[in-house]
Amino acid sequence: MSMNGEYLRLTPAELDRALKDPEWAWNLVEETLDAQVEGEPASAETRHFTTHQTWHLLGFLLQRSNFPVDVIHGEEPLTTDHWGYGPPQYLTPERVQLAADILRRTTYDQLIQGVDPSELTKAEIYPQIWDSPASLEWAGDLFAPLTAFFRDAASAGHAMLIWID
Repeated sequence: MSMNGEYLRLTPAELDRALKDPEWAWNLVEETLDAQVEGEPASAETRHFTTHQTWHLLGFLLQRSNFPVDVIHGEEPLTTDHWGYGPPQYLTPERVQLAADILRRTTYDQLIQGVDPSELTKAEIYPQIWDSPASLEWAGDLFAPLTAFFRDAASAGHAMLIWID
């Protein structure tokens, strides 16, 4: 079983409701994922995004660059209940906006500049595949869509639920 970074956009009203009723939020996640499986096309209104297994590498790279928002784990706890590999956390609309603004000015090449794959092995970055410099390219294909997802959420004034599943 793999560990995947998961994101769900929420309106401010939905975030308020989720904070009062985390079970409602989990049901919304399930409904959204079920609709996505049924072939809902990706668009600026797409509510769910996954970084798949690249979440840990992206987190390492962003932390290494002193990124001011934790876009990999979230910053505030929604509940103490586990949604996979720990409790979900969230970002307020203001933090989503800040993250989107900085992500827009950040390239994946900037993030991996000067990184040696041995650093990833030493830091035990999941999954353990860091045997060559080319392995750093692995998460590059998901960085641009993650940036777009945050940009679209920020443009709509949305908050973000984040969890590892």
